[in-house]
Amino acid sequence: MKKAPYSLPFVLVLIFAGLIFLSFTNQNSVIKSYKAPWRNLLNDKDLTGWDKYIGPLYVEKEGFQKNVAPLGLNNDPQQVFSIVTVDGGSALHVSGEQFGGVSTQEEFENYHLQLQFKWGKLKWAPKKDAKMDSGILYHANGPHGADGGFWMQSQEFQVQEGDTGDYWGVAGGAFDVTVKKEGEKDWIYYPKGTLLNFSEKSPNGRHCIRSANFEKPSGEWNTVDIYCFGGTAVHMINGKVNMVLQNSKRIVGDIADPLTKGKIQLQSEGAEVYYRNIRIQPIHKIPASLLK
Repeated sequence: MKKAPYSLPFVLVLIFAGLIFLSFTNQNSVIKSYKAPWRNLLNDKDLTGWDKYIGPLYVEKEGFQKNVAPLGLNNDPQQVFSIVTVDGGSALHVSGEQFGGVSTQEEFENYHLQLQFKWGKLKWAPKKDAKMDSGILYHANGPHGADGGFWMQSQEFQVQEGDTGDYWGVAGGAFDVTVKKEGEKDWIYYPKGTLLNFSEKSPNGRHCIRSANFEKPSGEWNTVDIYCFGGTAVHMINGKVNMVLQNSKRIVGDIADPLTKGKIQLQSEGAEVYYRNIRIQPIHKIPASLLK
């Protein structure tokens, strides 16, 4: 009688090992495809979890009162920041009447931030004749009022008519961006361009222009997505990438340290604007399709 090539115990071991492998493969697949749930940063009633900061007041014909103490933290008698109902839902109303910011009390790292904004109708001095202006400051850290007496050290996703998605380094925030030059002094994000640093102390300045204008007409809601992972960030407006930024840093004196986490601060800068559906989601990487 011919002997079986494999004994029954050996066959059982092979089956058991195969089941373990399949189980591990399936678990790994689930981990890779899993997306963490969204977390809303605003409730429908008030600014619980947020801090308001109003910098030096602006007085008509006198300018900013920088020789007088700012209103400071959570002192907002003019209701520059408030929760209102607009277009049938709850939103953060930023009047723009005074310069300042409203910031999360919590810090965040490695995340996808998404929100919607639309412009109101009011503009205030000293920006009555300028573009509607605001901004989303991320990785915000340190004292309030570090920038001009109004905002925290941070990286800025510019929210401004026709310029949404531009980058500004705020009070020492710095990024490297691949760019090409336009005119004598403007740098434009260009994926195949030269990698340059942008900060207050850089010869290139602290401002880099987004690749294209994807903003909707004034009065319509726009969707902003900001991806941050490690030292990299991606700026998106209405589903379109208009800047990828690398090597996030903060510069204090002559020292440049990595800057990968912080609070989120929304600016009041002379224009009425509404923000809604502010939510955040932790991520384990930035989608490769956004980095191409």
